[in-house]
Amino acid sequence: MKAIVIPEVGGAWEVREVPTPVPGPGEVLVRVLASGVCSNDILAGRGVLPFPSTDPAVPGHEPVGEVVEVGPGVTGRSVGDLVGATWIRGTCGACDYCAREEPLSARAAFLCAAPVSTGFTVQGGQAEYLVARASETVRIPAGVTPEQAVPVLCAGYTALSALRAARVLPHERVAVLGIGALGHLALQYSRAAGHDTVAVTSSPDKHGLARELGAAAVVSDGAGLLAAGGADVVLATGRSHAAAADAMAGLRPGGRLVLAGIDTAGAFTLPPGLPFFGLGQRILGASHDGTPILRDALALVASGAVRPLVEVFEKERIAEAVDRVDKGEVRFRAVIRY
Repeated sequence: MKAIVIPEVGGAWEVREVPTPVPGPGEVLVRVLASGVCSNDILAGRGVLPFPSTDPAVPGHEPVGEVVEVGPGVTGRSVGDLVGATWIRGTCGACDYCAREEPLSARAAFLCAAPVSTGFTVQGGQAEYLVARASETVRIPAGVTPEQAVPVLCAGYTALSALRAARVLPHERVAVLGIGALGHLALQYSRAAGHDTVAVTSSPDKHGLARELGAAAVVSDGAGLLAAGGADVVLATGRSHAAAADAMAGLRPGGRLVLAGIDTAGAFTLPPGLPFFGLGQRILGASHDGTPILRDALALVASGAVRPLVEVFEKERIAEAVDRVDKGEVRFRAVIRY
């Protein structure tokens, strides 16, 4: 089969012929139809995040495809099912973390001794075929195309997890910081939940689109958020902890800042002079907080309440896609079609 391979740390992504996997007991073979390019995949390819441990290194943790073969003992999936696989698919089952028997979430990536991580510890989705345990896949609802489903498996999953982690009350206001792959979905999930929602973006070219996606107001930074009345919840969806700290200027007393993006270059620091200890504010972290949230995220896309915005590339254009994602030029998720 053809797959996209990162030949070495810092190497250029390229299309290669690699062996087609064969499903074992409890597993399914998925013919990949589409797979996303996440900025974290690019960081892993450079070694900033852990480089894929598979040989060859096939990246991609947002694959969607059709089940074309089922292994012995599979009952929950059938040939023809449209399914997706997420970043964290499973755990080792033997370490101290696994002994706690917690529901599967992104915490396994950091606490399990040997998590099953798509594109990192097992073959990723940038390939024509993928093998996974049937229980590690999620059904894609009717009416959702593979291209629409792809960003929900990571960005959308994280966005809705962040919103749920904040425990937003009906009367509270939400600000979404960063209108990118994750943020444009967080904005729509907040709007779909009925919250008064503000977009915070330093990119003037995104202001109009943010309003189209449901923002009642658009501001450029924390000072602008404060001038617009502030917010009870700030969902920090971008890759800058400095921008997240700046947004706290507009966080109301008792408010929650949810860090949902990864900043590999800088630490999060409270702004000087902020009386954080006296305002009852909280700082939370959120990522993939359980597959029920992912199912809800997909259902909202199926209902039409949320519309992922993607740019589709054929696999032969992978170098172009990676370059444009790296430069922040994609609106908003690059999807490779197979």
